[in-house]
Amino acid sequence: MSLPSADELEQLQEIEKQWAVKAMHHAETYFSLLEAMDGSKLKLTKIDDEIYVDFMSTFGPDLPRIDILDEDKDFKSPEMKEKWRTFINRYEGGKVADYNFGSLLRIDASKGYTETNTMFVTRMQFLTIEIARNKAGLNSVHCKRQAK
Repeated sequence: MSLPSADELEQLQEIEKQWAVKAMHHAETYFSLLEAMDGSKLKLTKIDDEIYVDFMSTFGPDLPRIDILDEDKDFKSPEMKEKWRTFINRYEGGKVADYNFGSLLRIDASKGYTETNTMFVTRMQFLTIEIARNKAGLNSVHCKRQAK
């Protein structure tokens, strides 16, 4: 396999920029939803409950703390990488659209998207953590709409 040419590298950089823009747009849209409605009432997929139960049973005692994430411990350690890979791959084949696309995930659920409060994950990891946060009521603090 040969190395890419300089022209091909420029195209790869442009593709990376496009992915970053798409991930940021997704993050902004999601956070706007959290500001507009109570996260505990928000449904992210048709199978939120299935994803949640699968997450809880797959990770069991290794379940990541969902309020404040530890990227190295809960996502990048060899053991957790393997657990996540196995978990994520169960959703390929159209079960969850774009399950392996890149997404931005807030580290601390009580805060918004900032440079220091964001990590890059797969869409399935984003959905899983945010579904769990919504079920736990952790995202409700962002809703700006007052109860009437």
